[in-house]
Amino acid sequence: MPFPQLRQARSYEAAQGAALSPEQRPLFHLTPTAGWLNDPNGFSVYRGEYHLFYQYHPYCTAWGPMHWGHCKSKDLLHWERLPAALAPDQPYDQDGCFSGSAAETPDGRHVLMYTGVQKDAGQEYQTQCIAIGDGINYEKHRNNPVITGDQLPSGSCTHDFRDPKLWREGARWFAAAGSRTEDGSGAILLYTSFDLEHWTLEGMLDRSRNQWGRMWECPDFFQLDGQAVLLVSPQELVPPDPRFQSGYESLCLLGSWDRETNQFTRRSVLPIDQGLDFYAPQTLLAPDGRRIIVAWMQNWSTAKCVPEGQTWFGQMTLPRELHLQDGRLIQRPIRELERWRGECTAYEGLAVSGDAAFPGISGRTLDLTLRLQVQSGTFTLKFAQDEHHFTALLFQPDHNLLTLDRARSALPNGQVPRRSVPVRARKGQLDLRLILDRFSVEVFVNGGEQVLSATLYTPQEADRISFCAQGQTLMDIQQYRLAPSLYPDRRR
Repeated sequence: MPFPQLRQARSYEAAQGAALSPEQRPLFHLTPTAGWLNDPNGFSVYRGEYHLFYQYHPYCTAWGPMHWGHCKSKDLLHWERLPAALAPDQPYDQDGCFSGSAAETPDGRHVLMYTGVQKDAGQEYQTQCIAIGDGINYEKHRNNPVITGDQLPSGSCTHDFRDPKLWREGARWFAAAGSRTEDGSGAILLYTSFDLEHWTLEGMLDRSRNQWGRMWECPDFFQLDGQAVLLVSPQELVPPDPRFQSGYESLCLLGSWDRETNQFTRRSVLPIDQGLDFYAPQTLLAPDGRRIIVAWMQNWSTAKCVPEGQTWFGQMTLPRELHLQDGRLIQRPIRELERWRGECTAYEGLAVSGDAAFPGISGRTLDLTLRLQVQSGTFTLKFAQDEHHFTALLFQPDHNLLTLDRARSALPNGQVPRRSVPVRARKGQLDLRLILDRFSVEVFVNGGEQVLSATLYTPQEADRISFCAQGQTLMDIQQYRLAPSLYPDRRR
């Protein structure tokens, strides 16, 4: 029987979630049942289904005492809402059940590993805890916390020790957790266990040394296309190229891992998403071998930008498939999205000079592909557009710069309105794929070698799409309208 705090959260979310119609939410991006959502947690496969948990405060649209919301899916697009999985109801997590991960045990149970937060006499303590369940109900371990501040390296602080990523290799469990070291900057610690209860510190996978942020949160560690990949979300990071502010909210560290010594050797550092809204990514290994990533499609500077009357806040990105190619992280929308494609509108060899719009190219729930050949000047795509609002993509081939600009998108004053990033364009050629889903856009550049994500704040009626070439641009367009009814599984 759940403790009172969890029963209360489940009762509240059931009532509030039922009051929201599907039209008030994105079509296929996950949102909270009610209230606030931030980091993805426990992204895993259990009994053949995808499970995704999330940092959750069901009672209002602002950050609060952290719970774990819960949903599952067979296709990563239709999400079935399940009752909240965790609530802060024990002394060691009384001030929040913070981020973590999940995995299936060899005997068929679902284990969650999370950070418990306890504040006492002005001090905050973060420890790592586990809960085990059946995909609906989870029981916290009687010997929680299973990793405490006593198992930190000398100089590390107990109030910055969180977000364990759990996985299993052979007979051993591994967990990577974010930490802050004696020099005041971020690091990722590695622990191992044979029984999920008794853990040994193996060492430090990597550290910032005050070059890549003051704290490293939400680690993920996995093998991809023959390389070791460590994902981290740094705090207080100054981008290496301040001219572009180029999307270093989350980092991809590429290198190699020696399983005998548990040493990770970093070779390069890449941004993951260079847009305006992306943080705390987490991945899973799908049954078919794909490595799939999802993240919180928001940032802390816009965390109070809740549209009037909206009773939910925060959404996840579209899940993406990951690959490595020529030293770059390639991200593409999951292939399941193609089954949602409906009516297609296509044009080839369009010559654009000045302002232009084309019949059938409009909407807020679209899969839109552009192949550009900018022969002179600059090119601008405007979408989510009405008489007063729009969000824009501006391509400047002379500087190979792509700018995502939402200064006219009804974003509250004081927020970062735009971001410019260098792209690999060859003689003015650039390929763009935009996924629009009512409240967001995700832009995949050149087959996914760069991605820019952003939430949208314009009214849903703002659905026009237009083009402007200051000079001459040749363009191919292919647009698909997206609709879940085209897919045989209609669960909502």
